[in-house]
Amino acid sequence: MMEIRIHGRGGQGAVTSSKIAGLAASIEGLYGQALPFYGFERRGAPVEVYLRFDDKPILISSQIYEPDGIIVLDPILAELGNVVSKGLKPKGFAVLNTLKKPEEFDYARKLSKIGVLDATGVALKTIKQPISNTAILGAFARTVGIIKLSSLEEAIKQILPERLHNANIESLRMAYNETKVLEM
Repeated sequence: MMEIRIHGRGGQGAVTSSKIAGLAASIEGLYGQALPFYGFERRGAPVEVYLRFDDKPILISSQIYEPDGIIVLDPILAELGNVVSKGLKPKGFAVLNTLKKPEEFDYARKLSKIGVLDATGVALKTIKQPISNTAILGAFARTVGIIKLSSLEEAIKQILPERLHNANIESLRMAYNETKVLEM
């Protein structure tokens, strides 16, 4: 089982991105599970989402304390090594929304791979809003490779309203192409 912890803030699309990723996994014949964890629902409040993938049914539904990987939608949180490395399994991976290069993160040495992207910038270019969820999914697909871009595109079509399909698929693809990955 692959377990991923997603960090973001209310309004960045962390919950929606986890639903899209979970559905994309099922499109590929895997089992996917997305569990959000947040306090009061308000824009800007911290959000954690727990995402699991497996080739057999997932029978647990709890927080993830020792993830295989981390996805961070908020650039400020990406700067905080304690958020990223908290409980991360040895040689885990990170996918970060940041303007920095992968090698500029001190904690990168502890990872198997790190993918970075200005997901907010991609979102502003494509969907015209700082909602970085589909962009970060493109970075995730490029960095980890467990889910195909085509499956994420299909999941976007099934989850988001039709009027949002084209811009979000463009965001996903642009992010995939612009993500910088460093493998250790």
